Amino acid sequence: MPTPAPTGPLVTRDSLATQLRLLGVASGDTLLVHSALSRLGWVNGGPVAVVQGLLDAIGPDGTLVVPAHSGNLSDPALWSRPPVPEQWWERIRATMPAYDPRTTRSHGVGVLPETVRTWPGALRSAHPHTSFAAVGPRAAQVVEGHAHDCRLGERSPLARLEELGARVLMLGTDYDTCTGFHLAEYRLPAPLVPVGRPAPGGGWETLTEVSITSERFDELGHDFERDRPVLRGRVGAADTRLFPLADAVGYARRWLALHRSRAEEPPSGGDPAPAAPAPGERT
Repeated sequence: MPTPAPTGPLVTRDSLATQLRLLGVASGDTLLVHSALSRLGWVNGGPVAVVQGLLDAIGPDGTLVVPAHSGNLSDPALWSRPPVPEQWWERIRATMPAYDPRTTRSHGVGVLPETVRTWPGALRSAHPHTSFAAVGPRAAQVVEGHAHDCRLGERSPLARLEELGARVLMLGTDYDTCTGFHLAEYRLPAPLVPVGRPAPGGGWETLTEVSITSERFDELGHDFERDRPVLRGRVGAADTRLFPLADAVGYARRWLALHRSRAEEPPSGGDPAPAAPAPGERT
């Protein structure tokens, strides 16, 4: 059976940079990017060309930031996509490799963050579940000081990005991926939950973290876009949004206080429930 011809549009490094500038991305921007490469169209050069186009759009004075999360370094008792046999749990906990910002692959956030993580000069934050990777003159300022017991709160890159006036670029993704909304969760009363992970020196550790969930983020995003200025356009075939992170955090804090009940908080504190690593994920 013949291989079907690729569907367009054809996206190149230059066309992507041009469309990003037309949307409103500016030279010198600090940009937190959430992306779905498959929604762009046929990209000549794949994720490398996309990163190049993003860096072209923000210029040498801009800083590119992506979530480089590794939620697979988590308690196997919480895995659901797919679950693993309960008799494996203790052995998995005992043998799971510890987080290393240089070598631990990002997981569950798409191919673009992994490309940025391995980009020449990229820096990565220290949290073993919710790290961020950054390239550009403000990279160190963004990623330094990410506390091991603060996934997405005041001692995370999200708070540094807010201080720096960063903007969020949602490149083909929906609001359920908007990590900035989680910073608002930390600024509201929230339950604390135990979170397990491999310890830096070997073995297993359990820390206390704020419970987070993206439950209803799609509704929150809909209302945010209705009430606040959000730049919208197409980059390739992807619906794309651009807005200030601080604006999104402030709106989310008010919205969540009104619309989310304690009953909606997940007992595990995981968001979403971690997936088991795919075969070969650790290679």
